[in-house]
Amino acid sequence: MTVEDVERFVRCVVGGGVAVFPADTVYGLACHPESRAAVHRLYELKGRAEAKPAAVMFFERRRAIGALEGLGPRVTAALERLLPGAVTVLVPNPAGRFPLACAGDPQTLGVRVPRLQGRLAPLREARIAILQSSANRAGGTDPRRVDEVPRSIREGADLVLDAGRLPGTPSTVVDLRCYEAGVWRVLREGAIPRAQLERDLG
Repeated sequence: MTVEDVERFVRCVVGGGVAVFPADTVYGLACHPESRAAVHRLYELKGRAEAKPAAVMFFERRRAIGALEGLGPRVTAALERLLPGAVTVLVPNPAGRFPLACAGDPQTLGVRVPRLQGRLAPLREARIAILQSSANRAGGTDPRRVDEVPRSIREGADLVLDAGRLPGTPSTVVDLRCYEAGVWRVLREGAIPRAQLERDLG
């Protein structure tokens, strides 16, 4: 990954395109979270039902927390402990931010901030939010290399960024919507083990 790759990525997303990009887990699809046409294309490429929610990814924790309104102190502190990392957190969304990512539940938002190290570090300069989902057909294998991304997705995307082989295990999904009361649960086991979450969340 180079600075020029990141600039191309940002131009693609801001311009309403759909990009294949590397995260800290698997290859993903990205588009502007407030472009209805781009979100529709992303879902169409995946063959994903638009009634299913997606996550919004930020490339810096401060920007993620700053973009969310009405979070309680316990949830905010949890985000500061968990992010960046290979985890998707479901948080309360009382302001209804990023409604295209929320599907039928505008009061809930999935948030990701990847841990970008080594060759992925230039992505930290992508000062945008993206709607993202794994770059596979719905229900398919999560791609760890660009050549594992289905051909139809690679050819249908406006940009494909190749950063070589990725870890290949998708993010752990954690529900923090009731964390102000101390309640949390794992909705999908993934790259972050439960034992680490228990240390971070209690």
